[in-house]
Amino acid sequence: MRNIRAMSTLLLVLAATVAVAAAARSTWSPCGLSMLSTITPLGEQARGNRYATSVAWFVTGAVLGGATLGLLVVPLAAGVGALDLPAETRLGVAAVLAAVTLASDLALGGFRLPAHTRQVNETWLDQFRSWVYAGGFGWQIGVGLATYVTTSAVYLMIALAALTASPWAALAVVTGFGLVRGLAILLGVRLTTPERMVALHRRLEHALPAAQRGIVATQAAVLAVAAGAAVGPVPAVALALAGAVAVVARRPRPAVPPQARVAPVRPA
Repeated sequence: MRNIRAMSTLLLVLAATVAVAAAARSTWSPCGLSMLSTITPLGEQARGNRYATSVAWFVTGAVLGGATLGLLVVPLAAGVGALDLPAETRLGVAAVLAAVTLASDLALGGFRLPAHTRQVNETWLDQFRSWVYAGGFGWQIGVGLATYVTTSAVYLMIALAALTASPWAALAVVTGFGLVRGLAILLGVRLTTPERMVALHRRLEHALPAAQRGIVATQAAVLAVAAGAAVGPVPAVALALAGAVAVVARRPRPAVPPQARVAPVRPA
């Protein structure tokens, strides 16, 4: 019984880890970068709005977006629970799915999972009040699948949340994804001049390779840990070594190449 609980807890930890990593990696999506040049102290001042208020609406929207996706995952988790699959089986499935998403992010053999390429509608900035555009942008960012999907780890997060077999755990994991995505907007808290905005985007561009490798390393670790828990330590060691080689020797490519565009600030 303790072993079963430990394995179920391990699945939850893996799901939460992937959620945080996928949300962080998504900061470099075209939409994530756009938000860091749109909802800033400089931009909100030009539009006659308070930055703190817009950020609050954005983060709230992102959390609600994550919760929306989470509610869609809840019946999947309930279904897995109804099947009453052994924890080892669920971990084995998790390992297989991690291998698939890892292969997709590395584009092994040209393989790619489908990716969404929709950008948020920036005309909202001129048409609506701050609570509408900030909250709306946040929801679209937080729901994960409504805009650009730059890493297949987003799909892995959904699958792992379902494999927890716990509707409440699944909801918490995916809602947490939305929260982390929303909090990324705070990277722009000091963007009070165009020069600071350009400097931040330059730093983000330089950090992109590390972010790419980080999400690949996370998926490789999930693959190794899940496989080890399901079938034993030998496959885990072999997969961990293979994952380390993939991270070091090959630069992963995002599903959709990010465009680090600095959006113009509209006058009030």
